[in-house]
Amino acid sequence: MIATSKEAVGLAYSLEGMLHAKRMTWEAIGQIARQVKPGMQESAAREMGLEVLREMGMERIWHPLLIRFGANTLKTFKQRSDGDPLLQENDLFFVDLGVVWDRHEGDCGATFVVGDDAEMHACAAAAKSLFDQVHDHWQSHLVAGPELYRYAQEQARAMGWVLNLDIKGHRVSDFPHAIYRAGDLGDFAACPQVGLWILEIQIAHPTRPFGAFYEDLLA
Repeated sequence: MIATSKEAVGLAYSLEGMLHAKRMTWEAIGQIARQVKPGMQESAAREMGLEVLREMGMERIWHPLLIRFGANTLKTFKQRSDGDPLLQENDLFFVDLGVVWDRHEGDCGATFVVGDDAEMHACAAAAKSLFDQVHDHWQSHLVAGPELYRYAQEQARAMGWVLNLDIKGHRVSDFPHAIYRAGDLGDFAACPQVGLWILEIQIAHPTRPFGAFYEDLLA
């Protein structure tokens, strides 16, 4: 399959539609994160998140809502959480939303910290900082997917974190992007176009059992 077919879109697609989906998804993440409190179970947080999305008038979910607490922040998307943990007083969690708004796929995620654990705060901040560095590298150098994740790994190591290379980004578009079978961003052999790919960053603390996640649209 050639690069252009991996970046195909449907008749409904527009860049403005993708940017609207991105804005709505970030708004939802903010609303959900503000309601996650110590003592809440992961399962209860997910149910609350789904209610927020319904109240916001989402069109549909295109990938399951993920909210991970504590050590489960090390899990990849396809891995199930261990148990149903309670959020502790000093803890961290991430929210990963894949939601359709007006026929376009939003996919964003971020990590939040409760309490005053300095290393947890540093980890959450590092995931966002690393995302920004890799995004800027894409914009400045117009590199292909493998180079983006090579650069991400190099920068994560320099920052003192471990990058999870099992998470390498993916396509989005007007729903459903899955029909294009485009594979991972990290394996895409051309410079990704604006508004079509999600850059995912997941890092782990080098010695403690937690990590952080951040993802957003390359735009």
